[in-house]
Amino acid sequence: MTPQNRNLQHLFLLAAAAVALLFAATGSPKPPSAWRGIDLLGEGGTAVMAAAWMRIVLASRPAGQVTLRLALGLGLLALGAWADTLDEVFSMHAAPWRVDKWLESGLTPLGMLLLTLGLMGWRREQFQLSEHMHQRERLFREHRGFDRITQLASTDYLREQIALDQDAGTPPASALLMLEIDGLQALLRQHDRRDGVRALRSVTHQLLLNLRPEDLLCRHAGDRFLVLLPRTALSEGQRTARHLARMVQGMRFHTLRGERVALDLRTAAVTVAGDASALLSQLNRMLEAAPAGAEPVTA
Repeated sequence: MTPQNRNLQHLFLLAAAAVALLFAATGSPKPPSAWRGIDLLGEGGTAVMAAAWMRIVLASRPAGQVTLRLALGLGLLALGAWADTLDEVFSMHAAPWRVDKWLESGLTPLGMLLLTLGLMGWRREQFQLSEHMHQRERLFREHRGFDRITQLASTDYLREQIALDQDAGTPPASALLMLEIDGLQALLRQHDRRDGVRALRSVTHQLLLNLRPEDLLCRHAGDRFLVLLPRTALSEGQRTARHLARMVQGMRFHTLRGERVALDLRTAAVTVAGDASALLSQLNRMLEAAPAGAEPVTA
């Protein structure tokens, strides 16, 4: 959690304590026999859930205007429900200005307004993120299938995409590439592991920059990637593989100690036809026999 978000959380706790002190100072406690359990459970549960949602927002998002609006909106909703809960415990008829009614009637609609503004900003964010993720996902989104280091989809996700295309009938021929970073294992042996993570991310960005919007890039395993090229003949897939290899060769990757490390790609290409698992096994065998910098191996 960022310091700004942590400060917001502390501010909410102070506000909740202040509301409780206000009710205790200006009201008189009701006897337990006057408490209505269903109201306490409903209003208290609403306060707890809204506060928990605010905590999730603050813990999972960076600081910013959208985060601020979402957190304040949920926080005010929680405080409004908290005031409703305390109203069941304290009698406020003699309180000046009926502060309880002001809190209950004011905090909730203001919280809903801020939450609505935050959701509108979050919606705009999602449109921008969807554009960014276009080459990392295809047809549907499943966050559990994404690699944490590269933010790319997994091999299982690619299998599902191929199966969806095949279930749709007889789509135009597609090419499937397998790419392996040559030099990454040496980098991991000789340098910091963080350099290997940085290299993986750098190559991922380079590949994404050089693929079409409709192409799908996935992380296969370790230092290997898969690229699904829809509506692409095998010859065109080979040209794409050569181009991607040249782009990675031209990278100027430096370690955390400032040393330059040369990276290369081994590539293999097949036409998408038949079972996805068989295609992947075939690509793995082909890639094992492919020397670095060689022409793309094809079936």
